[in-house]
Parts: sequence; structure tokens; C-alpha cells
Amino acid sequence: MPKNINIVLAQINPIVGDLAHNMDKIHAAWKDTPQNTDLIVFPEMVICGYPPEDLVLKPFFMDSVEQAVNTLVKESTNHSAAILLSTPWRIDGETFNAVHLVHKGKILATRTKRHLPNYGVFDEQRLFTPGPLPEPVEFKGVQLGIMICEDMWHPDAASHLKQQGAEILIVINASPFDSKKHDIRLHLAQARTDETKLPLLYVNQVGGQDELVFDGGSFILDEQGSVIAKAKVFEEDILSYPSEQVQRAEGSGQDSKSEIYKALTLGLHDYIEKNNFPGVLIGLSGGIDSALSAAVAVDALGPERVHCVMMPSRYTSQDSLDDAQEQADTLDIKLDTIPIEPVVEQFNTIMSDHKDSSVTFENIQSRTRAVILMALSNATGKMVLSTGNKSEMAVGYATLYGDMCGGFNVLKDIYKTQVYELAKWRNEQGEVIPERVITKIPTAELKDNQSDQDTLPPYDTLDDILTCLIEQDMGIDDIAGRGHEREMVEKIWQMLGRAEYKRWQSPPGIKITARAFGRDRRYPITNHFTNINKAGS
Repeated sequence: MPKNINIVLAQINPIVGDLAHNMDKIHAAWKDTPQNTDLIVFPEMVICGYPPEDLVLKPFFMDSVEQAVNTLVKESTNHSAAILLSTPWRIDGETFNAVHLVHKGKILATRTKRHLPNYGVFDEQRLFTPGPLPEPVEFKGVQLGIMICEDMWHPDAASHLKQQGAEILIVINASPFDSKKHDIRLHLAQARTDETKLPLLYVNQVGGQDELVFDGGSFILDEQGSVIAKAKVFEEDILSYPSEQVQRAEGSGQDSKSEIYKALTLGLHDYIEKNNFPGVLIGLSGGIDSALSAAVAVDALGPERVHCVMMPSRYTSQDSLDDAQEQADTLDIKLDTIPIEPVVEQFNTIMSDHKDSSVTFENIQSRTRAVILMALSNATGKMVLSTGNKSEMAVGYATLYGDMCGGFNVLKDIYKTQVYELAKWRNEQGEVIPERVITKIPTAELKDNQSDQDTLPPYDTLDDILTCLIEQDMGIDDIAGRGHEREMVEKIWQMLGRAEYKRWQSPPGIKITARAFGRDRRYPITNHFTNINKAGS
């Protein structure tokens, strides 16, 4: 490994569009890194935050980016350390995802991203022009092989850099979290070191950005692909190369439930902070979803910024009232009780000639609660946190303009079975959710003796079928082959399709899986295709 250059990986949390904030982060890194540092490496698009999306299509935004870069170039004369500064950049009338090597008042070299991801949440091909395969950059007598994120996922960039004399690979990233992403990144990085026999330095962004959470976890591999240093996950951190103290790390070093919970808390924290909300409002029902949401909110924001409201109807059990109060007391959060029965009765009277089914009455209750929560949001400025989980959103087991109402949803990509797993995991760290909430039969309590399983299969069955349909894109026959009744699989498939219009109107929520609802999975609302009627099935 080259020893004659000292490199710092700055794993920081930028804000999309806040150029001044991001420049302050860069200034802080310049100030706080050791004096012998030769080069500071920042994450992808650090100057403007990632993903900037259609901001880069605005000429005056790109003008502002260029001004910010020029300012940092001038300021670099005051610092001994060079910086790798990633930014959207215009070259000859085209826009690239680029990185500059900046030192002593000059841009010494510019490299552009070759492979532009255009899958899942990524849409870079409509925003950027692909660059050529990168050439090494000579700095301090060392040939640096610089790759931008997706370029590491393909062997050609690293291979080309090796052939052109690169001595070390540096990969700058804004790679969002999902529950399997860490191992994928590590294996791909190790594949590049195995092919080139070069050490690899990987720096990743950290922080929440709308539905995405960037988990950090930057690392350094030696020539054999062994992890010799690893940064914290879900926190800002720095790594130094060469490492004075080698930090051996195997795999992610994190329990999957711990990682998911940390992603939820960081995602919610940054969404509230970066959008300047004073706190959140939660309808605390005594059920498992709102209980877990409240626990996440307190861990993310502190109890003083979490305001819960119990809105009982005639069907709300005493157990639910007691459990909500117990959790509020344990978390030390404010809990108001606002009965909805008088309002519901008024609606019931008004709609007496049109109440054709119990569903009408059930949805009136849910929408009444939403009106109360939104009124409190108007009065306090706090954001309503909706509490529906991925299982419910998948099959439409949610009320539009009712329990779906809100500004954000931490459970949007969490299946119901995972909700229970995360609740149990959180209680192992210190009990904050009443045990009865976890063990009782799930119910919306919108009519007498109601259970979720009145209309849905058991959640372990439902979630397995949904995972096959959503994450794995499996067909009906293949899913039935796993031991599920074909009639049930067909029913869930149809429910999934019918609920698309609801999901289009749902609030944003944190991406946890490889196929979250939203930009990850783009289906038409008007859609007459199903695996059931497909010819030949």
C-alpha cells in the first residue's frame, strides 16, 4: 500500500440544495483534520447534496454550484490539504456528475462518472452525460484511481485505472441504505481489489434525504481485500489512511434489526430537522404500529418534540386506552385524549340515507381522526406522522385521507411481521412498548370484535406472499409453489394492484428494502394486466 500520502475520508451529512451548509462542512473538515493530511475525500455530490434530482436542470442552480466551487478553490490557498470535491459540473454545454481535485487555488484535475445508474431510486441518465473511463490523477507522487459510486459496481473502470498505472483506488459515494446493501458494497469492493491488487478507500455519505437514508459505513481495504478500517454507521465520522490503529471489521458488524431501527431514527430525525418542523404529532391508538412509531420518534427527536393524541371511539377497548397511557408515561411524552364519538355521530346522522356498508362508518372514524390531527398540526406547526406499515399499504388496508394522512411515515417500507420484530428488539434495549401491545391480536377497532385477520391472511403468510410479489417479482405459480394456496396468492395480487391509487397519494417514508413503494416501484394506476390473465399462465 502506498505509504507516502495521508488521506482522510470525511463521512459527512450534507443537505440537498444548501450550498452554504455543505461548504461549512467542508471548512470544518479542513480545520479539524490532522496537520499532516495531504488529501480529504468527501462523498458524492457533497457541494449540493445527493440526490439533487431536477435541481441540476435549473441553470441558476448550476450557476450557484459553480460559484460555490470557485469560492472553495480560492479558499484552498489557505490550506495545506487538498480536497476531492464532488459536484454536478457543466463542460462544453453538457452536465456531468464530476469530481475535482482542488489544491492551492487550482483545480488540478477533473474526473467524471462513467456509469450512470438508472434503476430503483436512481435517475441519473436523464440528468447527466456519461463520462469516459477515468484516468489516474497524479498527486504527491502517487497515482490516484478515482471512481464515482456506480463506477465501482462495474469492473471496467477499476481495470482501466490499473492498466494506466493507478496505485490506489478511491471511491466516492452517496449509496443509500437498504437492509442488504452493506454486504453488496463490500463484496463489490473486494472484487475490485481482487482484480487489481490495489488498496481501496470507500467513502459514503451519511444522513436522511426524503425517503432515502445514507448509512455511511465508509471503509478501507488492503490489497488482499481485507477490511482494515471501518467508519461508524448512521453517524458522521472520519477515517485516516494509512490507519494508525487498524480497526478490523467483519461484515457489517450490525444486527439487521439494529441497522433498520437506526435507519428509521436517522431518516425521521433528518426529515424533521432539514425541513424545520418543531416536532411530530402521532395518533397513539394502543396498537403496535403507532406504538413503534412513537418509540422511533422519541429516539429520533427526544420526548419533548413528540405529541401523541388518543382519539377513542365507542369501539376503543380499555386495554388500548391503558396501553397508550402506559407507553406515554414510559416515554415521558405528551398524550392528549380527544373522543371522536360526538363528531362521528354527527356524520352518521348526516349520512344516514347513504350509509350502505359498515366500511363507510369505519372510514368516517378514521377520517375524523385525521381531521383532528391535521387541525392540531395547523395549530402547533408539528408534522403528522402517519403509522401505516408496508403490509397494509400493499393491500389497501388503509383509509385514504384517514390513517394514511400525514407528512411522513417511518413504517412505510416495514412489513407487519418486521414491526413486531423491531418492537421486540427495541424493548430488549429498554422496554418502551407495553407487552400487551405486542401480544394482543391486531385490530383497527373500528367495529365490534374486529380483527385484521377478518379480511387478511395471517401476517406471516401475507408478508411472504407480498415479498415474493414486490421484492422478487415472482409469478403466481412460483409463489404457490412455496406452499401458499393459489387462490390466496391471486387474491393478494389483485389487492396489491387495486391499492396502487392509494399509494400514489401516501406520504413519503423511509426506504428499507430493495423495492420500496414510490420511485423504486413505478406501476400505472390504470393497469389491467395481472399474472392471472396473462396468456399461457
